[in-house]
Amino acid sequence: MRFSRLLFALAIAVSATRALGQDAPTDGPYKVVKNAKVGGEGGFDYVYAAADSRHLFVVRSGRGTGRISAYDLDTLKLAGEIPDVNRGHGVAVDPKSGHAFSSSSPVVMFDATTLTQMKTIDVQGNPDGIMFEPFTDRIYVLSHRSPNVTVINPDDGSIVGTIDLGGAPEQGASDGKGHVYIDVEDQNNVAVVDAKTMQCTGHYDLQDKGGGPGGLAIDAANGVLFSFCHDPQTCVILNAADGKILGTLPIGRGVDSAEFNPATMEAFSSQGDGTLTVIKESSPTSFSVEQTVKTKAGAKCSTVDSKTQQIYLITADRAPPATRPATQEGAAPGGGGGGGRGRGQMVRGSFTILVVGKE
Repeated sequence: MRFSRLLFALAIAVSATRALGQDAPTDGPYKVVKNAKVGGEGGFDYVYAAADSRHLFVVRSGRGTGRISAYDLDTLKLAGEIPDVNRGHGVAVDPKSGHAFSSSSPVVMFDATTLTQMKTIDVQGNPDGIMFEPFTDRIYVLSHRSPNVTVINPDDGSIVGTIDLGGAPEQGASDGKGHVYIDVEDQNNVAVVDAKTMQCTGHYDLQDKGGGPGGLAIDAANGVLFSFCHDPQTCVILNAADGKILGTLPIGRGVDSAEFNPATMEAFSSQGDGTLTVIKESSPTSFSVEQTVKTKAGAKCSTVDSKTQQIYLITADRAPPATRPATQEGAAPGGGGGGGRGRGQMVRGSFTILVVGKE
């Protein structure tokens, strides 16, 4: 009898796992409504939609060619560029002053409407992610090296302070009430920061539910965090007040950014495997994968236009990855049998903007 119960419980668990991991719906209200190959040379990382100035900002990297490209959000035509951006990744905008900032070294401060550079700001560490914090009206520049966070006054570009998170941050989100939450990728947790004191007050451990968090979004009104993880490919949903894990849901492979849209009560995570996961929040304790949208390989970063509710993603075509010669023992450098494989070179002129919207 005990064995039969065990088999029954195991069958239920396996069935639930299959339903969670394999039955994510591909049909739904969202689809790619625009696919614009805009070209332009150089690498890229994050993308940011500035709804007020109607610009889509992408930082392009390259030796001697680093710049911020600004596209018209509605036409996707290139509106202008800010040159001389070194090792850039992303952009954040203060909606009050209209001043924008790049996560680069140095940080470049510019006008989000006129696209004119205002100044450069020397920062320490290796800037990667960036966000605007609305409670204190400050810019947070995130770095994988110490200092993990550099806080900037957007009015004049002065550095207000730095914050130690105890690890490498990926993406942050604010509740607008004085609390900032930041994914710490190499520590498998979410750091909690007091925006007033600029102090890290604690960490929410993701336990064994998810590792390598690469994207973070927040439902600020209901205090719900969505931490999107690489290993396993999971969204860990937490209570922002105490870090209690509310549930987990499957996502695609290679997440690098995430957003929450309060107008639709949906969280989005973009993945490099060419998928956009849409999670529906039916209530502060009820969540489900509403749709897995097929996008394009490499489209691992996304942003939401708060005016149109459309999601923008960026990617480019890549040549087949080069194969490195095997060592004498037949193993590739760095481990693994056979020849090692890296990511192929970007095809010239193939940089593309995808727009996802409802049918």
